[in-house]
Amino acid sequence: YDLVRLMVGSEGTLGVVTEVTVALRPAAEKPLTALAFFAASRDACTTVSEFLGTGRRPSILEFMDRPAVEAVSAYRDLGFPPGVEAVLVVQSDRGAAAADDLEAFAKVARSCGATEVLVASDPAEGELLIEARRLVGIALEKLGDRLVDDVCVPRSRLAEFVDGVAAIAAEYGVDIPCCGHAGDGNMHPNVVFDGSDPDSVRRGQSAFDAIMALGLRLGGTITGEHGVGMLKRAWLETELGEVGLSVHRAVKLALDPLGILNPGKVVRLPGQ
Repeated sequence: YDLVRLMVGSEGTLGVVTEVTVALRPAAEKPLTALAFFAASRDACTTVSEFLGTGRRPSILEFMDRPAVEAVSAYRDLGFPPGVEAVLVVQSDRGAAAADDLEAFAKVARSCGATEVLVASDPAEGELLIEARRLVGIALEKLGDRLVDDVCVPRSRLAEFVDGVAAIAAEYGVDIPCCGHAGDGNMHPNVVFDGSDPDSVRRGQSAFDAIMALGLRLGGTITGEHGVGMLKRAWLETELGEVGLSVHRAVKLALDPLGILNPGKVVRLPGQ
């Protein structure tokens, strides 16, 4: 049994970590960065699959849709061209091979419909290109209250997911800027709502739930990195089914028979 991975993913519900032994690896080379603009989000998603299909593994491959780009531009003018529907930011830290990685990315992006590709000539210029993605969180905070999702879907279904999120935003009348780690299909739709307006809260929660359901329909999972906690507990039950839940509960009861470790999180025990 891989007890390390079991504990690391348990959100504090199975034990308390008192000591950690880590392995040291050489520091990564200074990275190079490229940024690509697209007039259609589907073209950006296709680029992700095509580029990774070449066997290259960038250290960063990030996605931003139009609402996310607009939020960043409103917060800080980075000189983005008009009509941008999606942006991809890619970074390679493979030293001498980094330039070749970015050249391959630029070639794939253009073949998939990128309207413009910017390739940094050095790490300092790369920092300017990646700033847009780093500003997303700050920029979205200015929009209002948010429910931040982290649904993860197969990369082959990424375009369907992004299109589906846009449709959900229109259906419930809420803004849902979407960004994420496109390299592993882990996306972060941000459902924006007004916490002082009960109707806005209701629509925001409904949109959040619809995004969860969409991710599961596309063969994904409700959480790629943020965890379950309490917010997604009911959706975890939907994803796992009764058999999967019974296994999770058995593990929890075996390691925490008194139910005192982060109670009420991840899985519900009898009486909770």
